[in-house]
Amino acid sequence: MKAALVTQNGVEMRDVPAPVAERNQVLVRVRACALNRADLAVAAGHKHGAIGGPGTIVGMEFAGEVAEVAPRRAASSRVTRDVLGRRGLRRIRRRRLGARLAHPANMSFEQAATLPVALMTMHNALVTAGRLAAGESVLIQGASSGVGLMALQIAKHMGAGFVIGTSTNAMRRGKLAQFGADLALDTADPAWPDAVLAATGGKGVHLIIDQVSASVANANMRAARVLGRIVNVGRLGGAKGEFDYDLHALKRIAYIGVTFRTRSAEEVREINRRMRADLWGAIEAGKLRLPLDRSFPLAEAAAALAYMRANAHFGKIVLSV
Repeated sequence: MKAALVTQNGVEMRDVPAPVAERNQVLVRVRACALNRADLAVAAGHKHGAIGGPGTIVGMEFAGEVAEVAPRRAASSRVTRDVLGRRGLRRIRRRRLGARLAHPANMSFEQAATLPVALMTMHNALVTAGRLAAGESVLIQGASSGVGLMALQIAKHMGAGFVIGTSTNAMRRGKLAQFGADLALDTADPAWPDAVLAATGGKGVHLIIDQVSASVANANMRAARVLGRIVNVGRLGGAKGEFDYDLHALKRIAYIGVTFRTRSAEEVREINRRMRADLWGAIEAGKLRLPLDRSFPLAEAAAALAYMRANAHFGKIVLSV
């Protein structure tokens, strides 16, 4: 079986043993995979949670068909499931029963493969960790990424009153309104928190979903209102930086960190269940979708990763199997 493997020479397609379904597991014939930023770190040989280093199979999410249910029962339902960094770019994947999402009948494998990471990450960040209430204002840092675009849509779908998205790229910033942003800001402009305050009557936003972190940490607190919440999802702007503890205390901000790297299988299943309860009807109706920027064959996984590294895309990069 072919898989995209981390080697000393970079990511290469190699033959690996096909997995065997064990009790309470299914084998999935992968039809499409989608790339995420974390894949770049893994491809470069870095650790991401429990995985990383030479021999790691790259990939975080895929869509495909159930080929076998243990013990040795055939199946044919279409599934889509985030594998949370556990070897996604391969032709056959083993998953636990119950740890998967039904594939929407009206959606291609390529489109379905873009959904698991974005849906579960951002529903958890906005609704569970962020405690979003109807009518509240929300700021999505790094809104032009795949998960960021989904966050804008989920915020609107869950009843946010005013949604702000940020991007330092003018072209991408101009497209954020299509995905639910009422206001799009450039965080390269030092005055962006003042624009947030002006748009919220001087009060600041209720909730910030932060994928940037260090470079905007203090500005985020300026843009948040008293008793606001900041959920730290990603660290594209750095994992370490200055933090204004006095401003944090003055505004009594709840600062919440989230990651899937330390979650148990039971926690992931619960996140999946909550997301489906709130969003699956909108997914099936085609109301929550991500744009496909470009598709590569699986054999060109290294080229697809290089394309993502160049950061010239808008939407998701997908590999077809």
